[in-house]
Order: sequence, then C-alpha cells, then structure tokens
Amino acid sequence: MPKPVPNNFPRRIAALAAAAALVMIATTVYFAPSRSRQPLIGGPFALQEADGKTLTDKDLLGHPFLVYFGYTHCPDVCPTTLAQISDVLGKLPGKPVKALFITVDPERDTPKLMGDYVSSFDPRVIGLTGSAQEIAKDEREYRVYAQKAAEANGDYAMDHSSVVYLMDRNGRFVGAFNVDRSAADAAKDLQAYL
Repeated sequence: MPKPVPNNFPRRIAALAAAAALVMIATTVYFAPSRSRQPLIGGPFALQEADGKTLTDKDLLGHPFLVYFGYTHCPDVCPTTLAQISDVLGKLPGKPVKALFITVDPERDTPKLMGDYVSSFDPRVIGLTGSAQEIAKDEREYRVYAQKAAEANGDYAMDHSSVVYLMDRNGRFVGAFNVDRSAADAAKDLQAYL
C-alpha cells in the first residue's frame, strides 16, 4: 500500500515552481540585451583641444574613433602607444577616423602642451585636457586607473592603465584595440568600422 502524500506536498511543488520561475526571470533580465542600459565603458565628454576649442563626444558621431589616456611627461609607454596608433592611422590615409589622447595629468598638461605633444604624431591624433573634475569624470567613465606617484627629486609621475579603446560610429564601446601587432592588421580591423 503506497504511503499517503503529505498535506503540504502541493505547497512545496508550488514553492519550487515559483522559485524556478524567479530564477528564470532574473537570468533573462540580467543577461538579455537592453537598449536602456548605460554602456560599461565610455560616455559623454567635453574637453579642450590645443586651440582652446571644446571637443565633445557628439562631434565624433558618424565615425569610429580611438581613445587613449596618458600624459605628456610619460617616459615611454605613452609615446610608444601613440606611435603605434599613428602607424595604424597611417595605413588608413584620408579615412575619417580620429584618435583621442586624453591626459591623466591635467595639472601640467595644458591645451598648448597637449597640442605641441601630439604634433609629433599623425595629425588625426587629438590631445585633450580639461579641469581635474572633468578628467576624473572621464577616467571613471572609461574605467581608467590613474594615480600620482611621487619621485625622489620632488617631481611626480602618473601611474595609469594603458588601454586603447575602440568606439564605434555611435560612440559606443566596441572593445580594447590591440596596437601590439602589425599596423596593417590593426588597420584592417579598424577599417571594418568605417
């Protein structure tokens, strides 16, 4: 003779079904693409160019662009990365793609200094600076690490992350753009977003 089913059995089944439904809904909401979600990297900005004019994210709409954070007193990583970016842009002559070099050292990097510095690279590399608050906001939006590091001589360097960001024609983050490969291969990848 079979054992009798406990009185709370239907409630247990209902509770398990409700829990399973909640897990499915939560999973769908979390993993489903949403047009209303803010991008994890990037965002609106308004920074100064060498001539004092303001460049905003809206000015770049319609064409992909690269973004790199660094500073003019950087001894090696920043100039090397900007040279690599320039090599990639050199493989795309006449193409409407720009590269933004945004300072992490607004205390020293004036608009004029940024302009003088980027003049050594492809003309499509644009040096940008702003107030400490504006730069801090943009660093947060791009998930950039930047920290002042005191040196023995009383000067300072800037420890910072070194990522080249590829943004699409709508200003949305595509991914980290690898410049540690041949300029031709990198340019071919960038060409796909033009």
